[in-house]
Amino acid sequence: MNNPKIDTIIFDLGGVLIDWNPRHLYRKIFNTEEEIEWFLQNICTSDWNEQQDAGRPFEEATEELVEKFPEHEAAIRAWYGRWQETITGPLPGTVEILRSLIDSKKYKLYALTNWSEQTFPWALQNFEFLHWFEGIVVSGIEKTRKPFPEFYHILLNRYSINPPQSVFIDDSHRNVLGAQAVGIRGIHFQSPAQLLQELKKLEIV
Repeated sequence: MNNPKIDTIIFDLGGVLIDWNPRHLYRKIFNTEEEIEWFLQNICTSDWNEQQDAGRPFEEATEELVEKFPEHEAAIRAWYGRWQETITGPLPGTVEILRSLIDSKKYKLYALTNWSEQTFPWALQNFEFLHWFEGIVVSGIEKTRKPFPEFYHILLNRYSINPPQSVFIDDSHRNVLGAQAVGIRGIHFQSPAQLLQELKKLEIV
């Protein structure tokens, strides 16, 4: 049996349309890549950051780490104090793909992002293309995040999306698997060129 025709495309934001990476900031703070990786693996970890993506206040998260690791206070406080320096701008190739999908008028377009409620308003002010979507579901607002099933279901239910007729694009393989677990087709984003090839395979472009 053939798969249903895709009518909905869902984008992740950070790492797909927006070049977010804490290393952009910490290359200005530490002298070597080894120091940066150690800090991100042991102090400001992905698990810690995801708590803020799910709604934990920055202030609470920062003070907890400063208390645990006072010798790293300056670098810890930089995570949110200099947060905008973790973003270099849009990923132009992917934004061009999004623009072409908008222009085709064939698909409903949404975004599903792990992003703090406290910083997302800045993104809305600084990236015009975020206003091209018919809807955006933000983890920090919903108090849950990818890859938990309930987060995908918020999007599906709010916008009456049929999972088999949708495809989700994310740079995290874990999050793609989370989408597939609730019936959404997934693309593990690696580059704009690779994404374009994946969309061609699905006969979307």
